[in-house]
This record gives sequence, C-alpha cells and structure tokens, in this order.
Amino acid sequence: MKILFAASEAVPFIKTGGLADVIGSLPKELTRQGLDVRVILPKYGDIPAKYRDLMTHVTSFDVQLGWRKQYIGIDMLVHEGVTYYFVDNEFYYKRSGIYGFGDEAERFGFFCRGVIEALPYLDFGPDVIHCHDWQAGMIPVLLKAHYQHLPFFSEIKTMTTVHNLKYQGVFGQQVFKDLFGLSDDHFSGTALELHGGASFLKGGLLYSDQITTVSQTYAEEIQTPYYGEFLDSLLRHRKDQLTGIVNGIDYDVFDPMTDKNLVVNYRDSLPKKTQNKTALQERLGLPVNGDIPMIVLVTRLVQQKGLDLIQHVLREILALDIQLVVLGTGEPVYEQMFRNAAITHPTKVSAHIYFDEALAHQFYAASDLFLMPSQFEPCGIGQLIALRYRSVPIVRETGGLKDTVQPYNEFTGEGTGFSFTHYNAHDMLHIIRRAVFFYKNDRDSWMKIQHNMKKGDFSWRKSAQQYITLYTEMTS
Repeated sequence: MKILFAASEAVPFIKTGGLADVIGSLPKELTRQGLDVRVILPKYGDIPAKYRDLMTHVTSFDVQLGWRKQYIGIDMLVHEGVTYYFVDNEFYYKRSGIYGFGDEAERFGFFCRGVIEALPYLDFGPDVIHCHDWQAGMIPVLLKAHYQHLPFFSEIKTMTTVHNLKYQGVFGQQVFKDLFGLSDDHFSGTALELHGGASFLKGGLLYSDQITTVSQTYAEEIQTPYYGEFLDSLLRHRKDQLTGIVNGIDYDVFDPMTDKNLVVNYRDSLPKKTQNKTALQERLGLPVNGDIPMIVLVTRLVQQKGLDLIQHVLREILALDIQLVVLGTGEPVYEQMFRNAAITHPTKVSAHIYFDEALAHQFYAASDLFLMPSQFEPCGIGQLIALRYRSVPIVRETGGLKDTVQPYNEFTGEGTGFSFTHYNAHDMLHIIRRAVFFYKNDRDSWMKIQHNMKKGDFSWRKSAQQYITLYTEMTS
C-alpha cells in the first residue's frame, strides 16, 4: 500500500511543535510494518544546510495558482528509510521562520496544489494522501473539484488528521476564489464558509474520505461546543468517519538507556535516575539533594497549557518542599512569572526561558514529577516522554492526557500518574500535594507507580497498526 503524508513540518528538518514529531516518526513505523510511505513538505529556507545539501532534484514544472503561473521544484531525500519530497519555491518558502506571514493562504494554497500536481512527475501513485492540519487541508477539496475525473487521480483516497482544531486556516472567501478557481457553491455554510471567511481545515474535514485526530478522548471532545471551535456540528455529522488514534513517540529518540544527553543512562533504576537529578541540581545551582521531589515543566508557556492555573497557586506550590524546574517560551506574562519566581526562590526554582532539546531530555531524566495541567490537549507528547523516562505525570483529564495517564489508586495499586478533572487551580494544587505526599511518605506506592509505568507501551507500533486498518478499509 502506498501512502503520501502531506504536512507543513517534520523532524529533523523543521519543527515548531508536536506535528513535526509525528511526521518524523509515524512514517518510519509504518514503513517498518511494510507500507510504502513517503512525505512531502515545503522546502523552507530554515531547513539546515546539512539536509539541503543531501537533497537531489527530481523535477520542476509550473503550477497555475489563480492568475499566477508559479515555478515549483521537487527535491528528494531518503532519511531513516523514508523518502521525503520537498516543494521548492523560494518566493514562498525561503524566509526566516515558517509561519506568521501575510500571505499564508497563498503559500499553503500553492503547497496543496503543488502536492497534487507533483504526483504524476514522481512516479508515485498513492492509494491515500494523508493530510495533516490546516496547511494541507485544501488537498481533498482540490482533488475532488479539479482532478478526480482524471484517470491518474480517480482512485486516490484522502485522510485528514487534526492535530489541534484551534488552528483552522481561515481567510477571506475572495482569496480562496482567487487562488483555487472554486465555484460559489463551495462557499456556503455547509461547505468552506467559516467565521464569514473560508477555512482550509474545514475543507479537509468535509471533503476527506476519513478524519482522524490524535486521541480517542479528543475525538469525542471536539464533537462538543466547548472543544469544537465552531466545527462541532460538522464533526458530529461526520462522526462515522472520525477516529481517534493516540500519538506515540519515537522510542529510538526517547530512550533513557541510550540517550546521549544524560549523565547516567538507565531504564528502571531509580538510583541511576537520581544521579541524573543530582547532576542537574548541581548544574542549575539548586540544593543538591536526591530526596527533594523535583517537578518539571517542559512546555510552551501559554494559557492552553494550564499556565493560568499555575499562576493562580504558584505561591502555594512553592510553599511545598519541592524544586520547580521550567523550560520553554511563550506569553510574556508567564515567562516573567517564572523569572520572578527564580529570583525570589533561588533554592526552589530554576527557570530557562528558551528551548533546548538536549536540556529537555536531561529534565525528563532528572525529574520525579512532570506537570502538564492543560486546558485542552489533543494528544500531548510531554507526558509520553515523561512516562518513558519514569517521571510521574501530573495532568488534567483532557484529550490524550486522559487516554495515556491512568490516575494512581492506592487501594488497587493501579495507575501511572496523578490527574484532576476540572480546570481549577485548587484542584490542581490538591493533586500536586497528593503526588508530593506519595513521593516523600509512601515509597511502596511510589514503587508501584514506577512498576506500572514500566508496563506501558507508547511507541508508534499499536497506533501504526490502527492507521493501517483505516487505510485498508478506505481502499478496499
């Protein structure tokens, strides 16, 4: 079976968030399981030279985008057994950064059109084009509107995966008409219309043969008005084609046994994990004490991630006998909150307002507890890495957090972390206190949690099998 992933970013070439991790790892696992999976991305100027220098030119041609005739080049690179294609147009993609420009509709409209028109040149006729997030959302629309009557394209099926429903690619309807040559009936309320404009993502949700999202709970949540971002009625209408498949992590990348970023490699040895903690304490200038519970935040510092809850009870959190270590960037109010906390509580708080992948690995390895109190979380990758590195997650029960972290029950001995239901700062504070209590006062329970984490499998293996089942059903 032949699958083409169309997405706007992928590890190791370019990354702004969790989408890149998925596109960099899921195709690898699908390939292991016997599929011919290839990936197509824009060729951004920010892709490191070490990868650009390895690319080979495949073909070039012109794409008609409204009244514009634009050059498109296709370059290719095989990385870790997966073939990657790169859509080259320097006007659209040779910029510093990959999002946030005034011509986003045109840039990714060109990408969607280019993906379809490149296929006959690539000698690759996919059974399924698997589109990810809004940037690839117009591919199913354009395929049905302009191409599916042609023999080469007539049997191609499409799947759209929603990684975060909040980002919808909404632009003016005139822009869509200009770029895509679509008739007026594409812009009614039951088609692309959204918020008075039109939406790339809505197009993908409406015109794809299958829709997936990145956890079962999130698939259920987005059919409700609270989480549905004004698309809940459409998702309820298409619920029979909507499947939640939880993300995995790349076990080759996230493996404390082989991770070169760690001071001491380990699998299930708490003494070795503690050596990573004391080494980090020394490096960060915190009191070196393996018995003090270390709580880590590795996240974007934005409200969606629960930072307003932390802000509300930070004083009470810091009254506990803990160390709080933070890594990430985001909204200035939260960045400054942690900077101030590090100044006023230098023996308890270490704030790193930037992002460093190697340091993140060290934080996972050193921490006892991993805090992720998200307002909403389609899947989340942080808690999966934490489980892999035996750092006990504290999460809110939403989306993929609910699906992947089982709350600890001291009566049955079951559970892999701690969780709270309502988006409430004092509920979160209560659970943090509970987690710290078990760490400090009930080592038997703590060891049961560690044992339970050990049994979990958050690799891509099972999830890839679920995708294969869907691909098979779509094409049979």
